Formats: sequence, structure tokens, C-alpha cells
Amino acid sequence: MRFSLLFASLFLPAAVSAQTFMFDDAKDVDTEAVEQWEASAEFGLLYTSGNTKTESLKGKFNASRDIQNWRHKGVFDYYTAEQEDQETGDSVETADRMFISAQTNYKFAPDSRDSMFVFGSYEDDEFSGFEYQATVATGYGARYRYNDDIYADYEIGPGYSRTKPVQTDNEPSVQSEGSMILRLAGGLNWKISENSRFNALLSSEVGEDNTKSKAEFSVSANINSSLAMKLSLGANHNSHVSDESIEKLDTETAVTLVYSF
Repeated sequence: MRFSLLFASLFLPAAVSAQTFMFDDAKDVDTEAVEQWEASAEFGLLYTSGNTKTESLKGKFNASRDIQNWRHKGVFDYYTAEQEDQETGDSVETADRMFISAQTNYKFAPDSRDSMFVFGSYEDDEFSGFEYQATVATGYGARYRYNDDIYADYEIGPGYSRTKPVQTDNEPSVQSEGSMILRLAGGLNWKISENSRFNALLSSEVGEDNTKSKAEFSVSANINSSLAMKLSLGANHNSHVSDESIEKLDTETAVTLVYSF
């Protein structure tokens, strides 16, 4: 299982809660700014035995900072899974995905809800039909605050995507491909109570040959001031894959521990 031991040793103490973004016509301006860096780590391990043996590992790391005219954030997300083959008894890898993203927003004023963003991401998913998918985008973003407990963000802008399809027997040499895209992202952050939170994240990168979409919905509940339990549902979708045997939609359900520091 690639990266598993390395990732577990690095992030065993915990993992991330996702940042979120979505459009609405709220009028309030979000003026809160976090001067210091905030980070969280998320970790989940599932192992079953008996008639079926499975093992899955999920980890995530997130860092963010909001200061004056700038808002920064970065995400590292990793998921892997293995299942025992009933006929041979060998372990078969069923998932191996790594996703990295970084984003910077420049606010037009320290208390402005409007901003310009620059976003970059890289994804290596062995079961997506692509060896890798990389994106760079820039455009307009805004944060709207409905009340003290709910805020939403949205983003829209052009970008460029570089992908490399998985090589098959019929294609001895596969070249990477580039295309222009339109990135749309939206989400919601809701503080349900002092001890619980709901997050949602939706994004879509619309291209001529492929549209790549991601979604994540999660609910977390605090165990103490630093540790929380999180239930999340994620989905990844590509409108086009090079191999018809590959599913266009991947879903992921996880229960993890989140450590904030």
C-alpha cells in the first residue's frame, strides 16, 4: 500500500476539517481575521476481519491564515484501501488517492468581502483513469456572513488544467494533455452549537474534454477543546475517463478524529 506507512507515521496524531465556499445574496461583510496560522489534522483507520478482510486509511492536513488583505489556505488529503481477494487470499488495492491544493485570496480591503484568488491543485489517483490531474486558476471570490454562526464563500474564474491519462495496452505512449477550464467553487460553514459544526464544499472545473467535480459534506462534534469526531461524505466525478471499465464517480464515507492546533 503506497504511502500508507509514511503517512501514518506523519499524521497518526490526527487530521483536517475542510474549508468551505458557496454563493448567496447575503449583505453582511465578514470582518473577522485570524492573525496566526490555524491548522488541524485528521486521521481515520478501518480494519475488518472474518469473512472479508479490508483495511482503509484516511488522513488530511489543513492550514489557514487570515491577515489584513490576505487569506491563505492549504490542504493535503490522502486515502487508501485494500481488500482481500476471496479466491487467492491476496490483498488487492482498491483505492490510492493523494490530493494537494493551495490558495491565496487578496482582499480589496481588510474588511472587504470581495477578493481575487489564485488556486492550484495536484491529484494522483490510481483508479480515476488519470496518472495525475493538475489545475491552476485565478478569479473573483467573496465571503458572505449571514450571522455569527454561518458564513459562505463563492469563487469563479478561468484556469488551466494539465492531465495525463493512464497508459493502456493499446496506447504504448500516452502524452499529457492541457486545456482551459472554468473553475466554480462554493461552500458553507455552519457552527451548529459550541460543540458541533457542519461544513460543505463543492467545486467544479469545467473543460472542453472533461469536467472534474468534487464535493464533501461533514459534521463534527468536539470531544474536548482540541479533539473532535468527524463524519464525512465525499465524492469525486470525472465526466470523461479513458477506460470504460473505470467508474466516473467515486464516493467516500469516513469517520475520523480531528485534532486542531
